[in-house]
Amino acid sequence: MPKYYEDKEEDNRACAGIREDFKACLLQHDCVVKDGKLPSECLKEGHCKALQTSFFECKRSMLDTRSRFRGKKGY
Repeated sequence: MPKYYEDKEEDNRACAGIREDFKACLLQHDCVVKDGKLPSECLKEGHCKALQTSFFECKRSMLDTRSRFRGKKGY
């Protein structure tokens, strides 16, 4: 179960669940923990790419007025 369902204060921002998972993925990745790099450096190396893409799509869907009426595009 994703971490945002456990005992946490409620985050009313958009895409809060994906944001929390993305943050946890970066902070717990070996790149940050063992190598001591910044999360932004690990992101540039391509770690947690699936969550980064999901978070981007979630934020973009808020701005895309077509998705409000038509739903998500099929890829």
